[in-house]
Amino acid sequence: MMDNEKSSIWIDASIATVWRAVTEEAQLSQWYAPNSTWEIPKLEPGEEIVFTLLPNEQNQLAEKLPMVLTIKHVTPNREFSFYLGIEESLISILLEEKQSGTKVTFNTSGYEDSLANLKALVESDIL
Repeated sequence: MMDNEKSSIWIDASIATVWRAVTEEAQLSQWYAPNSTWEIPKLEPGEEIVFTLLPNEQNQLAEKLPMVLTIKHVTPNREFSFYLGIEESLISILLEEKQSGTKVTFNTSGYEDSLANLKALVESDIL
């Protein structure tokens, strides 16, 4: 049985603004697992990202956990996806223009908190 549950949210901002928020290191670290760091030397397929998850109340980690992710797709203003180790672990972030804003969808469920953070970040105009 396929699990087709996805997480998505509508954001009152242009697709270009949201794209920057989902692909720039400093912005990613503010909404996706806040305070965890991202190193994205090159935003291109096949390139590696170092994502360092810091301990927080959600993950029960004792110390920071660096992970090397591989970029699968980079389609500006459309899709940013990456995976940990094997392609089956793919995390895909899709953007689409909707009702003069942008709909952001993760290919899997469980990202509701991150998406709420993203919406708050982008709509607060602090970018």
